Amino acid sequence: MARNYVRFLALILAISICSEAAIFRPISDSHRSAALDLFKPIDGSFSSLEETYEALRTFEVLGIGNKLDISASTCRSVVEVLGSSSSNLKDLFYALKNQGILKCAIKEEILKGVSSKLEAAVNGASSLPDFYYSVGGLVLIKDQTPEVNVLLDDAEGVFRSIKALSQSDGRWRYSSNNPESSTYAAGMAFEALAGVISLAPSEIDQSVVATVKNDVVKLFDSIEKYDDGSLYFDEKTVDAHEYQGPIFVTSSVIRGVTAFAAVVSGSLKLPGDNMVSIPLIVSLPATVLSLTQKDQLKVSVSSVLGSDAPPLTVKLVQASSSSSKGASIIENQELKFDGDSSFHVLDALPDSVDIGKYLFTFEVVLYDSENEKVYTTGGKTQVPIFITGFVKIDSPEIAILDSDLGSIETQKKLDLAGENSVALSANHLQKLRLSFQLSTPTGKAFKPLQVIIKLRHESNVEHIFLMGNSGKQFEIILDFLGLVEKFYYLSGRYDIELTVGDSVMENSLLNALGHIELDLPEPPEKAARPPAQPIDPHSRYGPKAEISHIFRAPERRPPKELSLGFLGLTLVPLIGFLVGLLTLGVNLKNFPSSAVPATFAALFHLGIGAVLLLYVLFWLKLDLFTTLKAVGLLGIFLMFVGHRVLSHLASTSS
Repeated sequence: MARNYVRFLALILAISICSEAAIFRPISDSHRSAALDLFKPIDGSFSSLEETYEALRTFEVLGIGNKLDISASTCRSVVEVLGSSSSNLKDLFYALKNQGILKCAIKEEILKGVSSKLEAAVNGASSLPDFYYSVGGLVLIKDQTPEVNVLLDDAEGVFRSIKALSQSDGRWRYSSNNPESSTYAAGMAFEALAGVISLAPSEIDQSVVATVKNDVVKLFDSIEKYDDGSLYFDEKTVDAHEYQGPIFVTSSVIRGVTAFAAVVSGSLKLPGDNMVSIPLIVSLPATVLSLTQKDQLKVSVSSVLGSDAPPLTVKLVQASSSSSKGASIIENQELKFDGDSSFHVLDALPDSVDIGKYLFTFEVVLYDSENEKVYTTGGKTQVPIFITGFVKIDSPEIAILDSDLGSIETQKKLDLAGENSVALSANHLQKLRLSFQLSTPTGKAFKPLQVIIKLRHESNVEHIFLMGNSGKQFEIILDFLGLVEKFYYLSGRYDIELTVGDSVMENSLLNALGHIELDLPEPPEKAARPPAQPIDPHSRYGPKAEISHIFRAPERRPPKELSLGFLGLTLVPLIGFLVGLLTLGVNLKNFPSSAVPATFAALFHLGIGAVLLLYVLFWLKLDLFTTLKAVGLLGIFLMFVGHRVLSHLASTSS
């Protein structure tokens, strides 16, 4: 999937086959972000050198090469592959591709060894992929390391071996044993043949080269066209070898044709209107211009990747307003080129340009006619432009009118650019009038997309009215007698809010004007009731208000002496108990002497002591429930051991 995307990217960004031009935009940060999301190494590296090269080359083309730090791991893989005697041709090819980008530290002896291996592979190759990877690898070594002497002694023989795999329709076979032909293979063949020519010690037989040129022409006879006029190549059979789709196939053909055309003498005469050209893109840094700030119209012309264009002129062919039924306000005006900013600039907009939406038509003209063979301008480019400005608001006022005579009872001036807090009152026999004037910076009448007045009752019932205009004058008159049913006969306070807005109006406003107290008649028995207002989910499900609890102030404590006296009284029963024991002559004469009964007797007395200790702990720290649980367990224990002791004493007495 990544391979398809990269080659698709390489095709649309580098070159284009054009017969009719579409409107594109240069590469932006969104494209770079998409590339970073698409190519993400796992544990600091990609799965193969091929995928690594596709990522590095894409980042290099998009200008984001420093965003991915895989140089160290990739160079280790490159050195390992180039230094291994068991590496296959494809791995060697992509190792050299990565080396061309990363400039890894590789000894010259290693490259010489790789060169010898690739030369042997060329001489023994029998399939198109073997020719492609071996010849391509030799070309890379020649370009990267001039110190290594790379030549094909039998270049013409290799050229003819590759040519032997061609078909009559311009397509190529992958091998002599495979009768299936492929358009994608044709691109590989052209690129390999270009490499053979560049590695040849002497000139290749021009008659053989001419037959390959003829193959290119034949291949272009099979080119296809989309509905928008874009041309593309595709395989004739869907089960072709490694079929990946038209973008993949087209990129292979264009890469091969451009490489072949760069090394042969003369030009390739493609049929019809087909031509391989670099598209020049007309783009604007801003499509919204402010009359208030006197913004300049700036136009940039570059390649799809954003590189500089050749010397050219940008003409503003026509600018027409969408509100003037196509009437042209600017015609055939040449933009000045600013070398510092690399923009073609229109110094000032004509006085006839007012705020609004316009359609600007640009045309690019190349200075040098030779550049027309390399670049395509795509004809005329239309760009929608918004001209914004400050709209002047005059004579804003609000008034209460008598319904019968129309005389003004109350009238107040408004400041729509500031704050207003008018307070009005009216009954159902009166009217409310709001009026103001709007004009553009050139003094013409202006009609915004939205001019709305809103009345909101204190119960949150809202009523919205659209304001009409006559020229510059905007006015609305609300006759409350005819609106009592719409207002649901709700008397009380209504807040007044005005909205004036448009995409070209720099001072759009949403202002609260004040309020009006309405005195409406009582509703009839069958009058419509106001609709239920939606409940704010935040008020229902949002956080509740914090509950603050104030504890009762503690009671006043008694004096210290009283507390100590009460403590003494509580100890009186304990003292009486001890005195009673002494009076009765309590002793240990009946304590069992045998081992087992003595053990139960000791446990019984320890249990009694534990109960007393539990009472003390209850007094100091334990709560009632914990104490009751402990007493229950100790009670069961005391019943068991006490029963055994009493049984022993009873048997002894008998």
